Amino acid sequence: MAHAHTKEFTSFSDFYPFYLNEHRNRTCRRLHFVGSTVALACLVTLLATGNAWWLLAALVSGYAFAWVGHFGFEKNRPATFKHPFYSLMGDWVMYADILRGKIRF
Repeated sequence: MAHAHTKEFTSFSDFYPFYLNEHRNRTCRRLHFVGSTVALACLVTLLATGNAWWLLAALVSGYAFAWVGHFGFEKNRPATFKHPFYSLMGDWVMYADILRGKIRF
């Protein structure tokens, strides 16, 4: 599916269906959700302590869980490599959609 990653998107609303298609595997979605939750906890800890290392921990935890999901379960390359900003937005929209029950967890 390498050709799909070369597509250019003119808006996030055009990108998001592609993003969801890249996250069909339930385990991959769960790993994204866990990684995002850990990243949020790290950011709260950063705010509480002022220790900037928690920012690095947030980034590493968020991406580590997501990439395990993609390479180990989804068997595709993360959209972050070609669409970093839309992908980051997609992570948080998918997170919210999971919380609202719009996407199966």
